Amino acid sequence: MTMTTDVAHTLEERVAEATAKVAVMGMGYVGLPLALALVERGCDVQTIDMSPEKVRAVNAGWSYIRDIPAEVIQNCLATGRLRATTDDSVLIDADVIFVCVPTPFTPQKEPDTSYIRDAARQIAAHLRIGQLIILRSTSYPGTTEEIVRPILERTGLEVGRDVFLAFAPERIDPGNTRVTADEVPIVVGGCDPASTGIAERFLERLTKQVIPVSSPAAAEMTKLLENVFRNVNIALVNQVAQLCDRMGLDVWEITRAAATKPFGFMAFNPGLVGGHCIPVDPYYLAWKAREYDFHMDFIELAARVNEEMPFYVVNRLAAALHESTPRNGRERVLVLGVAFKKDVDDARCSPALKVIELLGRRKMDVVFHDPYVPEIHVNGHRVLSQPLTRELIQSADCVLILTDHSCFDYEAIVGSASMVFDVRNATRRVSSNREKIIKL
Repeated sequence: MTMTTDVAHTLEERVAEATAKVAVMGMGYVGLPLALALVERGCDVQTIDMSPEKVRAVNAGWSYIRDIPAEVIQNCLATGRLRATTDDSVLIDADVIFVCVPTPFTPQKEPDTSYIRDAARQIAAHLRIGQLIILRSTSYPGTTEEIVRPILERTGLEVGRDVFLAFAPERIDPGNTRVTADEVPIVVGGCDPASTGIAERFLERLTKQVIPVSSPAAAEMTKLLENVFRNVNIALVNQVAQLCDRMGLDVWEITRAAATKPFGFMAFNPGLVGGHCIPVDPYYLAWKAREYDFHMDFIELAARVNEEMPFYVVNRLAAALHESTPRNGRERVLVLGVAFKKDVDDARCSPALKVIELLGRRKMDVVFHDPYVPEIHVNGHRVLSQPLTRELIQSADCVLILTDHSCFDYEAIVGSASMVFDVRNATRRVSSNREKIIKL
C-alpha cells in the first residue's frame, strides 16, 4: 500500500513498532474485552466511559461481565498499561481510538445514533493530526461517512490526510467458549486507502485474519447481513414451529432430523430472539433502505414474526394454565432465565422482559430466577431474582423456561414442578415426569 502523506507514514510506523497508544470509548460487552485484549498484546490502553461505576470497577480489578474473569482485569492492571477514566480529555494522547458505544433503536424502530454522535463530538474536541479512529458500534451503512466523518472534519482536519477513519464491526458471541476472539476474522473498511491500510495493520494484532473491504459502508453492511441472516432464518423456523403446534408435530424433532443433511441446510432453532444486535439490526437496514426508495419487506416481515413470539408464548401458556386448576385463584408463574441467551449475564433487549410484561398484563403473579442476572426492570419496576428452591418451584402453577442456562438441574426442576413450559427445549434429556412438560 502506498501512503499518501507523511502523517500516514508516521502513524503506520507507530502501529508497526507497537508504540501506538490506544483509547477505547465505551466499557461494555464490546469495549472492555477489546481493551483487555489490546493490553495483553502489549498496547498502552486508556478506557473511557461515562459510568463512574464501571470506571471504579475496572480500576479496582472487578469484573461486571461474566465472560471476563476478574483475574484478567487484575493482570492487565498489573502491567501498568490499563487505565479507566470518565475524562475524555485523555483522547488527545491516543494514536488509535476505538468507539464501542451502544446503538439502540427508538420506540418507533428508527436508529438511535446519539451515542455515536456524542462519541464523535468528544473525539473532535480533542482531535489532533495523526490519529486513527475505528468505529466498532453496529449501525446502518453510511454511519461512518455520514455522521462521524463530518463531525471530525468540522475541526478543520481532513480524513485521509490529517486523521484516519475506518469501521470494523464487532463480532462478539457472548457465552461462546468454543471459538476464541483471535480466531474470528475482523472486517474493516476505511474512508480512504490510507485509513484502511493503517487500520488493517493495527487490527492484525487482534486476530489471525483481517478482511479489508472497499469502504466503511461495505463493512457496515457486512455486519448487518450477518445478523439479518440469523433473524430471517429464526423467523422461518418460528413460523414452522407455530404450524407444527397446530399439526401436532414436534418442531424440535423435525429441525434435528433436517440438520442431518450434510449440505443445503443450516439448522436454526425456534424461540425468542434477543440481545443487542439480532433484534435491532433489521430495523437499521430497513430504515436506511427507504432512503433509496427500497423497501425490505422480507426483512421486516421476519422481524415482526420474531417480535410476535413473546405474545405466542404467553397465549400458549395461558391456554395451558386454563386447562388446569389454579391453586390460589391467581396463576403463579416462575420464570427461569431472563438473559437474552444461555450462560450470559446480559439482559439487554431480552425477550424475557416482554414475556414477563405480558404475563403481568394478564394479572399473573410472576417471579423469576436467573443466576447471572440479579435484577431486571419491567414497566419501570425493579424486580429481583429469587433463590431457586424446591419450595419456590412447588409454589408455581407453571415453571416457564425462557433461558436455558447450563447450570439448571432440569431433572430436579421438572420433578418438583406442577407444569413446565419449555421454550428452549432445555428439558430434552429429562427422563422422568415428561408428562409435565409442554414444549414450544
